[in-house]
Amino acid sequence: MRGSLAQRSLSTVSRDSDEESSWRSIRLLKPYFRRHLLRLAGGFLALVLVDLLQLFVPRIIKYAVDLLQKGAATPRGLMQYGLYIILIAFAIGGFRFIWRQLILGFSRIVEIDLRNRMFSHLLTLDKAFFQKTTTGEVMALATNDLSSVQLASGMGVVAFVDAVFMGLAAFGFMLYINPLLTVIAVGPMPVLAFLTRTLSSRLHGRFKKVQEQFSVLTEFVRSTLSSIRLVKAYNQEEHQALRFAQMGETYVRNNLKLALVYGTLFPISGFIGNCCMLLVLVFGGRMTISGAITAGDLVAFITYLFLMTWPMMAMGWVADLFQRGVTSLSRIEAVMSVKPSLSEREAAPSVSISRGEIRVRDLSFMHPGQVELSLKGIDLHIPGGMFLGIVGRTGAGKTTLCNLLARLFAVPDGRIFFDGFDVNSISINSVRSAIAYVPQDVVLFSDTIAFNIAFGTPEASIEEIEKVAGAAAIHDEIAAMPQGYETRIGEKGIKLSGGQRQRIAIARALLLNRPVIMIDDGLSAVDMETEHAIIRSIASYLEGRTCIVVSHRIAPLADANEIVVMEKGQIVDHGPHNELVERNAFYSSIYRHQTSSGYGEDSVTGGEQ
Repeated sequence: MRGSLAQRSLSTVSRDSDEESSWRSIRLLKPYFRRHLLRLAGGFLALVLVDLLQLFVPRIIKYAVDLLQKGAATPRGLMQYGLYIILIAFAIGGFRFIWRQLILGFSRIVEIDLRNRMFSHLLTLDKAFFQKTTTGEVMALATNDLSSVQLASGMGVVAFVDAVFMGLAAFGFMLYINPLLTVIAVGPMPVLAFLTRTLSSRLHGRFKKVQEQFSVLTEFVRSTLSSIRLVKAYNQEEHQALRFAQMGETYVRNNLKLALVYGTLFPISGFIGNCCMLLVLVFGGRMTISGAITAGDLVAFITYLFLMTWPMMAMGWVADLFQRGVTSLSRIEAVMSVKPSLSEREAAPSVSISRGEIRVRDLSFMHPGQVELSLKGIDLHIPGGMFLGIVGRTGAGKTTLCNLLARLFAVPDGRIFFDGFDVNSISINSVRSAIAYVPQDVVLFSDTIAFNIAFGTPEASIEEIEKVAGAAAIHDEIAAMPQGYETRIGEKGIKLSGGQRQRIAIARALLLNRPVIMIDDGLSAVDMETEHAIIRSIASYLEGRTCIVVSHRIAPLADANEIVVMEKGQIVDHGPHNELVERNAFYSSIYRHQTSSGYGEDSVTGGEQ
């Protein structure tokens, strides 16, 4: 029993702490409120004027009813009161348009700016963040969560201010008519306040589960559609559809639990409002009969009570909007507060790396979340203009070394130098701007072939694009396509073969014209002869440039100035091709196997962490 109580207490504390953290996330919106203070002030002034005008309508009705009761009403007088109401209606419509433009427009500004800020921030985050955060989760933040923030900062704020002002003003007019009847009418309202607070406290946790499940659902759809060829090849359409249905059912169940709380607020609000109305009819009717108030007063009082019922019912809706908004805002803030593990020092200078000389000294590295070193004591000197080949088994550390040279992960001081500069002493862009990197996993955009080749050099002419495509042995295949270089290649280049995608990536790197070009197993999808031919054909582009090629095939690296053999995160041998064939048993056995069979992909592969 004690354990159960303690567990329940810890759960309550955790939930309360989570809610407090969510409400603190509102500070993310403070700059917007300060920046658009005049806009909001104008909007709220228009909103208040709408409420004030609405409050005058019951007074006009009161005078008309009193005249009718006394028998002193005339058609002309009633027409005059009607015209007053029509004029007020036009004024309400005009001011309502103004506050919608100003306040709801403000909420859209917040939504757009937050989306842009979040996207810009995501671009600053490094590989470690995206290894633990799914694309579906990011998409959910940019859609559902931002929509909830927009509703809370727009209609939520409007409804809250409107409800508070209208409620207090209507309460004041009711007191003016008859204080005793007012006390009787608002008697049940504390019950509504208590129930609203109790129910709204549950909205936070349930809405958070809904948003998290939506992230899972979105990521599943994205990953399934982006891998549709694999799904079909393995005949998994029914299985994926079943999994999607199960995730959808979970999402629906979470929404139903949320709707159970949300749907309870309005009926309770309506029930209590009707109870108040019943009390007014019973006691107000008696007062009217006894002459304590006039019939016009009773009609006006009921109208004010009706105006006050909206704030009562709106409070439940406002509580829901705010809970959804702060929950979503806390999820957005959690991403916005993430700092990249790879960050440059303050006032790190931007330098020009022109020679392409690279020196690595006693470099060891461990991936986040792992317990074993991926690289151990790497020492390497690559003079400017050198052609370096790197070979090794899967998991040898080849890709990790490339990622570190490309500044995708942080390294300690005094480990990697470019042209004599410690990479930590200069800006990150200084290093990345010196490297044309073709990663192991080729990334293409759902755009034209020309756009993908010129991605890093958008000002390139079509002649320059065609020239590098020819060097990468892909020009003829592109020219044979119906739209040529304007052919759209689909998501991740789905319309192209693996070899075509890799050669487009090579062309993109060549077009950058940078002092260092690094190809991490970037031609594994083409045959050995084509790979060798491509490396020879791009030789003119590599003159005077440092070239690092990771390959699981040895023959294309025969022209390298030096070849490094890696195993278990270490450099176990290095030297020219001929020397390694003579003295290194691993290298020579792989070379003989590949040259005798023509293809030895299974012996030495390039895939790794």
